[in-house]
Amino acid sequence: MDILMFLIPPFLAGLVLTGIHAYLGVHVVERGVIFVDLSLAQIAALGTTVAFLAGHDLHTGVSYFWSLGFTFVGAAIFALTRVHRDTRIPQEAIIGIVYSVSAAAAILVMSKAPQETEHLKDMLVGNILAVSYRTVAETAGLYALVGLFHFIFRRKFLAISLNAHDGVADSVPNVKLWDFLFYTSFGFVVTSSVAIAGVLLVFSYLIVPSVGAMLFAKSIGKRLAIGWSMGALVSALGVMLSFKLDLPTGATIVCTFGISLAVMAAVWWLIRHRPVAA
Repeated sequence: MDILMFLIPPFLAGLVLTGIHAYLGVHVVERGVIFVDLSLAQIAALGTTVAFLAGHDLHTGVSYFWSLGFTFVGAAIFALTRVHRDTRIPQEAIIGIVYSVSAAAAILVMSKAPQETEHLKDMLVGNILAVSYRTVAETAGLYALVGLFHFIFRRKFLAISLNAHDGVADSVPNVKLWDFLFYTSFGFVVTSSVAIAGVLLVFSYLIVPSVGAMLFAKSIGKRLAIGWSMGALVSALGVMLSFKLDLPTGATIVCTFGISLAVMAAVWWLIRHRPVAA
């Protein structure tokens, strides 16, 4: 019973991450900006690093808002550089440049505070096994607000994401403003998620359920149902395996995601190539 009580908070954290990231993953995959969360996460880490050098503790609200402020700058960059049909430079190139520059800047800043590099590393890697009920509740509340915001304006966001490459999205009024709002809300999610689970695990929650769902469904509703189910099952299995095998929780869940996606791809292939009766 004590073991189960110990594993409940990280499992709940996994469910919370699944709820918002599986939905955002649909937008990210449709837009073709697969690595945008890694870039925003690195920008958020840079903001936290700068906050520390300004004399603030890494785990205070002030550092969090520094991180958010830097993330908003990244959101503005991605909104202003959105791809049109006649754009020669893909947005993934811009995202990669922002990521590399942010990572280099963080290294430069951390070189002035070598005694805290380990804490900053922990912030990026995360430790979902040590998450508390309070953190899960606060994060769930924030994600619920972001989810409500996206639900209210779902037509705008879906129109831009689902038509990102056919030119239709360019006809949406104030499309850059809506892009900025999308990436800003995304920044709220990433800033909180990375502190809990780390970059790799957040990336897996964002992309893998959406990709797996795309194998079996085309409609948004069905893809979300499959993605949420996959995320919940993988979270439970990954947390349990990490405990039973004494493995790092985040890395275990990421590998479980990979194995699950491979199994889904195999099932999809078998369905497509099954013998058809004459």
